[in-house]
Amino acid sequence: MSLNLLLVDDHSIVTDGIKALLQNEVDITIKGEAPNGKIALDMLRVLKIDLVLMDIDMPELNGVDTLKVIKKEFAHIKVVMLTMHDEKAMISKLIDLGADGYLLKNSSKAELLTCLRGVANNEKYISSEATSILLQVEEDKIANSALDQLTERELEIIRLIAEGLSNKEIGEKLFISHRTVDTHRTNLMSKIEVHNVAGIVKFAITNGLLD
Repeated sequence: MSLNLLLVDDHSIVTDGIKALLQNEVDITIKGEAPNGKIALDMLRVLKIDLVLMDIDMPELNGVDTLKVIKKEFAHIKVVMLTMHDEKAMISKLIDLGADGYLLKNSSKAELLTCLRGVANNEKYISSEATSILLQVEEDKIANSALDQLTERELEIIRLIAEGLSNKEIGEKLFISHRTVDTHRTNLMSKIEVHNVAGIVKFAITNGLLD
């Protein structure tokens, strides 16, 4: 495999750094550099490029709009976004627009190479940190959904369990039987998908249920 690469970034320190990282990789050839999307598109029309490694924030034509044009006019060319943007909305947007890879600029050389070679072989690649951001948002959604399902009584019992009270002590505090507490406890654990007291405590802390 021989990969022809176009670097697109308006900071020469970034492109110089990438060139230094890749200079000894015999299967990757940097065919050109562009400081913005407009120049990059002009270069794609005359150079044989397999993959574009591109920033998002650039003058004249940014990476988002450039990606749209590349995917419309040069469908065979792969695009990897290399950026500081670690917001879930931006990551999702670029992937939805057809980005083949998404790397944060603090990625290692090893991850850069894994990404470039993987994308060249028709694989999608999202950096480990970007993946964690996407997964964390999904976990937050699940947690918020679970929180919405809980009754006021169940929330009260979660707080007391997290404070270390036993079923008997909770029952005495709330003037209900320990069997009723046990029923509430079973129901709420099912709703928040945990299996022990540690899970309940973690849920309470994560969702700000403790004073």
